[in-house]
Amino acid sequence: MPRSSLRVDAVLVQAVIAGALSFAHLHDLAAAAGQDGWKAWAYPVSVDLLLVAAWRRLRTDGPSRLAWCWFLTALVASLGANVATAGLLDLDDVPAWLRILVAAWPALAFMGGTLLAHSPAAHTSEPDRAPEAEPEPVAADEPDLEPVPTAPVDAPALPAADLAPPAVPVPAALVDHARKVAADHEQRTGAQIDTDTLRSRLGVPPHLADAIAAQLA
Repeated sequence: MPRSSLRVDAVLVQAVIAGALSFAHLHDLAAAAGQDGWKAWAYPVSVDLLLVAAWRRLRTDGPSRLAWCWFLTALVASLGANVATAGLLDLDDVPAWLRILVAAWPALAFMGGTLLAHSPAAHTSEPDRAPEAEPEPVAADEPDLEPVPTAPVDAPALPAADLAPPAVPVPAALVDHARKVAADHEQRTGAQIDTDTLRSRLGVPPHLADAIAAQLA
């Protein structure tokens, strides 16, 4: 327990030192760019708040182009101020382009903060689109379409089978013989002869037996 508390305290101290130095560098750069008084102190607050807001957006809502864009913008502004005040830039003679950037920062930070604060609905609606992919009712309707092609396919097959036996020519003598066999079968069994038995008794092919049975009916 003591070690963990010391470790947390060390991290907090390091964060306070780094934040104070970055805050001071941003203030010095803003003051050198012509922003004096309270305005020079407002710049580091604006940069740090935008950085924290973008980082919180990344932690809560997950990675997004909007959050990463403003996080990198605030990070570049903070790092740029730290590097510029490290002796690489003459703070007594700040170039015009840097003065323009410093003067334009409030509007840029306001737009970034507004977008980060008021655009979560656009991102929360995106995950809802995944459940919207419910084409399952369409799949449920597909079985209703399957009987439609099968009915026409089966319908012509039945008439074709019914019309096939009359098309087979049957000799009259064979029909007479079949009547005798059918009558004999009915006398012995008391039931009419079926097509399979008639075919086996006459020794004819199935299609010829169907044609004979159709004429005996």
